Amino acid sequence: MRRRVFMASLTALMLPGMALAHGPTRQKVTLTTEVAADPAEVWEAIGNFQDMSWHPAVHSTEGEGGNEIDATRVLTLGEDGGPTIDEILYKYSDEKMSYSYRITEVAVETLPVTNYSSHLTVKPRDGGGSIVEWRGAFYRGYPNNDPPPELNDEAAIAAVSGVYQAGLDALTERFGAPGS
Repeated sequence: MRRRVFMASLTALMLPGMALAHGPTRQKVTLTTEVAADPAEVWEAIGNFQDMSWHPAVHSTEGEGGNEIDATRVLTLGEDGGPTIDEILYKYSDEKMSYSYRITEVAVETLPVTNYSSHLTVKPRDGGGSIVEWRGAFYRGYPNNDPPPELNDEAAIAAVSGVYQAGLDALTERFGAPGS
């Protein structure tokens, strides 16, 4: 009986600390842009998993497998052999104008995330043109408690948002905004 009381007391003492000792939570970012071009034209520009030349941060893309499931690509950022991001395609639909991929390798100094997956899609816009949606889910770059500022949730969200916004801005510049 005393042992049960002792264990119950010990558990009660540990619970408040255990409630504070949680790991990171999965973060999500969704950004969209509207462009004047029809969906097929936009998809032609961004729908090839092996070609990310439409994104201003990507200097080159090398890969294997085309748009087949498990195709891979390596994005080189900047010129002169800058940092790289390795990715794998896990869903692709030419009909739905969408694909989904995961990062398999990236230095957290390049993109402060772990366990990152993303989905890019083009949809028709009411009144003409297209809506491009880019969404992702990920954990921060530092998986333990008390991350340094450059690897915390806010840094991860800001970095992913910046990547998405730069790409979407490039598409808006290329295809124009509706009504402009």
